[in-house]
Amino acid sequence: MKTRRIVLVLLLALALAPASVADVRAQVGKGILDLNAIAEKDLAALPNITPAIAKAFVDKRPFASITDVQAFLTSQGLTAEQTAVLYEKAFVHLNLNTCTVEEILLVPRIARRMRIEFPEYRPWKSFAQFDKEIGKYLTANPGELDRLKQYVFIAMNVNTASDDDLMTIPGMTAKTLADLKKARPYASKAQFETEMGKAAGAKEAARLSRYLVIP
Repeated sequence: MKTRRIVLVLLLALALAPASVADVRAQVGKGILDLNAIAEKDLAALPNITPAIAKAFVDKRPFASITDVQAFLTSQGLTAEQTAVLYEKAFVHLNLNTCTVEEILLVPRIARRMRIEFPEYRPWKSFAQFDKEIGKYLTANPGELDRLKQYVFIAMNVNTASDDDLMTIPGMTAKTLADLKKARPYASKAQFETEMGKAAGAKEAARLSRYLVIP
């Protein structure tokens, strides 16, 4: 009887294993432009961005957060209303597991309750989890879940993330992906930025590191 019970437990564990593995699926929301990756000429074409602001913005990149972007654009004379219009088109994605209330509230038209809900369900492991937990608050607002998803990401493990997930990082190219994989495994953020810096430049390495969990 004891042996049979052990076998049943093992079979149950095996049956649940694929679902658990599949659930840990980190990636980046699609649809919104990445302010850290967009070309200068395209940035200058966005609402309330002049060519001079676009040039200064690109020189300052990468921005570590959308609050840093907000501070910079405010220093350039943009109002909160003007940046809100810009953020309808382009943004610096929020890390669901670390973003602050201040960052969350910079998402255009976001319900204020999300400043509580986003942190409440941490740790975030997949967009399936996001759909389930955040979606239940948005049943009366069709399309809002997908709109919010554009603004967020779940950081992925630099050493184990799949090609498909890594390619969800804005601006990721096949060459950059190959360079990233070539230097695996990474033991630290410093090592990642050094190795990727050789291949893609220091600024690009710093930009990419936002989307990654690095030991």
